[in-house]
Amino acid sequence: MSVVPPVVRFAPSPTGRLHVGNARAALFNWLFARRHGGAFVLRLDDTDRARSTDAFARGIQDDLRWLGLTWDRLESQAARVEHHAAARDRLIAAGRLYPCYETATELDFRRKRLIASGKPPVYDRAALRLTDADRARLEAEGRRPHWRFRLGAGDVAWDDLVRGAQHVDGASQSDPVLVREDGTYLYTLPSVVDDIDFAITHVIRGEDHVTNTATQIQLFNALGAPPPAFAHLPLLTDAAGGGLSKRAGSLSLGDLREDGIEPLAVAGLLARLGTADPVVPVSSLRPLIDGVDFGRAGRAAARFSEDDLRQLSARTLHQAGYDDVRARLASMGADLGETFWLAVRGNLSKLDDASQWVAVIGGVTVPVVEDAPFLLAAAEALPAEPWDETTWKTWTGALAGASGRKGKALFHPLRLALTACENGPEMARLLPLIGRVRVEARLRGRTA
Repeated sequence: MSVVPPVVRFAPSPTGRLHVGNARAALFNWLFARRHGGAFVLRLDDTDRARSTDAFARGIQDDLRWLGLTWDRLESQAARVEHHAAARDRLIAAGRLYPCYETATELDFRRKRLIASGKPPVYDRAALRLTDADRARLEAEGRRPHWRFRLGAGDVAWDDLVRGAQHVDGASQSDPVLVREDGTYLYTLPSVVDDIDFAITHVIRGEDHVTNTATQIQLFNALGAPPPAFAHLPLLTDAAGGGLSKRAGSLSLGDLREDGIEPLAVAGLLARLGTADPVVPVSSLRPLIDGVDFGRAGRAAARFSEDDLRQLSARTLHQAGYDDVRARLASMGADLGETFWLAVRGNLSKLDDASQWVAVIGGVTVPVVEDAPFLLAAAEALPAEPWDETTWKTWTGALAGASGRKGKALFHPLRLALTACENGPEMARLLPLIGRVRVEARLRGRTA
């Protein structure tokens, strides 16, 4: 029996840059599509023309590319208003979309009265009792209707791929507003119409959308389309268990990128947070594709830590091969070859840190002289070139025998003179890269 490849969508509003919560939804959609040979649709929900900008739309695409995510189809909701209008008219003709004339103040007053009397604040469908004359009178007064979707009675049930069996009692919900007084649409109608037209098979998103799902399922049915499968992922929280929403700006992908965080670390952390799989460095997205499984996602909130991300980013660099970073090193003028990369990668927090060691190896370094007589003796004992990674051991072994020094007393003055740093990559690897001329000059206290 053949399985139809899934079609998923990521639907951000271009009213700002992506933050880690958005990125997690995008990532799970993309991983799921790639694992099962499906398609990933990037749909810009740009119907809010007052806040949506082309710059934000481009920024979202740049952020996804940086994360390694590509799309099979790019769509704009703003270009599909005729499709949304056609669906609106069908719902009106079917009696599922009806006009309401209450003001926000009137609705708020009714809501407070219901709560005060111990009743659920569910809209009473008073607008359905209006006559044609009532509606004409209200419009003559200058009122314009908003339009509510009439929900069906009874439970709406679905099998969530993350949360399991779910159901919502229709009587507990108000008929949702789908069209505003000015004729613009709220999120639900365009989203469902586009999901139908693009043949979306799976909607993968955060659990803050669970309460919308029952309404959307009814809307799919009202428009004559089978609803997709749903998977609602637990939301991310900070290390203290609080929500990330207030800090979303500081956790935008753009900011993480500018801060030197590795995109594979972002993907690796977001894909494994809240699942049964360990968070480990990855060298490509392939293991994340192969491992995506909603059955391994937990129900508890997933805790996101910036410190954990930074540590994972460094560990990702520490295992990166030269070919993985070669182009980026070249772009920053820090490509001294594979031997250099293997020597320094274990000491980098960010790739930009490689520039420091480029300067130590080939730039001007002012030596830190801790013990001048010892350093002069070390200069005299330098072996002839060619040098390799065994040279350090041979040289320091001879120095130890001649001076009686060992441990920190032997190695620390040499490191300070040759690198001007307290710590760093293995000197056995750095020494041949620095070269005999610079090594001797620095040992003699000269800038080189």
